[in-house]
Amino acid sequence: MPSRRGLTRAEILDTALALADDDGLAAVGMRAVAQRLGVTPMALYRHVGDKEALLDGLVERLLTEVDVPGPEQAPVDRLLASAASLRAVARRHPEAFGLLLARRAATPGALDARDAVLAALVEAGVARDDVGRLERILSTFVIGFAASEASGRFADVERADADFAYAVRLLTTALAATTTPPPAGS
Repeated sequence: MPSRRGLTRAEILDTALALADDDGLAAVGMRAVAQRLGVTPMALYRHVGDKEALLDGLVERLLTEVDVPGPEQAPVDRLLASAASLRAVARRHPEAFGLLLARRAATPGALDARDAVLAALVEAGVARDDVGRLERILSTFVIGFAASEASGRFADVERADADFAYAVRLLTTALAATTTPPPAGS
């Protein structure tokens, strides 16, 4: 199989995600992705390194699908919108979504999503010492809920939505308890 000119990392990650969507995450490997692209496996290594880097790229690809609202929205609204978007990503890619629980965000693109959450928490007034911990707790909850939902754990979609809304109310209350009000006059 000859290597195609113009192969990109984005094309490789899109193909790997489509392969996971179609055949499950276990089917994703350098050979299988290369076969779908019509290239030799060696053609992929220049763009994605090895299989571990390919999986890190899939984490990035999933996280870059999350709509992250801009700073014109209130911090809590940005967090809620990002959580809703993450749930939608899980529904679109249930086979690959579990990677977000199994692997750390390691690439610059994947870290951008985490950084947006960190920035929203800082802007919401969370004490700097608590920001990282709260990001991990919130992310683990939202990713875990979305993964459970995508895997079919919740047969009743309306109930899942109601449970998520309930959890959001609890988390919003907890967030309010951990924030420091801005100084008077600011």
